[in-house]
Amino acid sequence: MSHDHDHDHHHDNELDPMAARVRALETILTRKGLIDPAAIDVIVDTYETKVGPRNGARVVAKAWSDREYADWLKRDATAAIASLGYTGRQGEHMQAVFNTDETHNLVVCTLCSCYPWSVLGLPPVWYKAPPYRSRAVIDPRGVLEEFGLSLSKDKNIRVWDSTAELRYLVVPQRPGGSDGWSEDKLADLVTRDSMIGTGLAREAA
Repeated sequence: MSHDHDHDHHHDNELDPMAARVRALETILTRKGLIDPAAIDVIVDTYETKVGPRNGARVVAKAWSDREYADWLKRDATAAIASLGYTGRQGEHMQAVFNTDETHNLVVCTLCSCYPWSVLGLPPVWYKAPPYRSRAVIDPRGVLEEFGLSLSKDKNIRVWDSTAELRYLVVPQRPGGSDGWSEDKLADLVTRDSMIGTGLAREAA
C-alpha cells in the first residue's frame, strides 16, 4: 500500500533520532504554551558555559592552592566537591584523578555518556559520540593527538570509564608561573577539556 499526500512540515533529517524526538517534543510543548523556548536556552547556556565548567574549575583551583583540600579530594572527591556546594544531577559519586609528570588521565563513558553535570556542565557532543567512546579506550594517544594534545611516548595514559555509579574529574597539572595566584585567577586557567583529559590547563600569562 502506498499513500501520497502533500505536506509542508519540516523533517529534521539532519538530526539523530533522539535529537529529532527532543525537538518534536519541544515544539509540541511550546505550541501548547507549557514551556518557553527562551527559558530553555538560558538553562542550557547555564549548564554549558556557567554552572558546570566553572564549578569544576573552582574545585581544581582550590586543589592547586590548598594541599589539605587536594588530599581530601583524592580520598573522598564526593565530599570534597560537595563542601563547595557542587552536588546534584549526575554528580552524586565522584572520584578525582590527578595528572602527574608520569601519568595523564583521560575520562570516557564507553556505554553511554555518563558525565558529572554539576561539576562540568552538559557533556560536549563529541563525548557522547561513538567514535570517541570506542577509540578513547583502544587508542587514547591517537585520540589526544586529534585534540591537539601530543604527549611524550614515556608518559603513561590512564583511561577511566565512567558509569552510572561513579564519575571522574581530572585534576590537570598546575601551570608554571602561577605561584601566589588567587583561586579565582587560577580557575581561569582550567578548561572543561583539561578536566576530561582531552586538553591541558591554559598557560599562565
